[in-house]
Amino acid sequence: MNRVAQAAFPGAHVGIPPAYEMLKEEHEVGVLGASQSPAPVTTTVINIRSETSVPDHIVWSLFNTLFLNVCCLGFVAFAYSVKSRDRKMVGDILGAQSYASTAKCLNVCALVLGILLTIVFIIIFATGSLMIFQAISQIVKEYGGY
Repeated sequence: MNRVAQAAFPGAHVGIPPAYEMLKEEHEVGVLGASQSPAPVTTTVINIRSETSVPDHIVWSLFNTLFLNVCCLGFVAFAYSVKSRDRKMVGDILGAQSYASTAKCLNVCALVLGILLTIVFIIIFATGSLMIFQAISQIVKEYGGY
């Protein structure tokens, strides 16, 4: 309340300086700075492991599981991706890399087979519909339009 009164009325109490308190931190810094004894300096070294990034390909595996699950390769790749993520959380980098490599190989196989089967299906569907159209037009010609 005192600070608000001083800020609101700058002309009031002109001759009286504001009362400041010495903070505990300022007092401790002043006391520590006055230390004259040469104490040995101890240091602590903390070794932080560099986090090697191991991709677990879980999003790719999930995509292959949902859309291109040829011979269940997408599902198996998803299982290996989850195993890779589990190994990474435990800290087993070599195991995580091994599972991730297997998941990547299975994802590539599922993707290639899925794309090839999709292309084959489109070709069969297109040629089948052309053959049906030709058969219907031939029937119409034979029966004279009826």
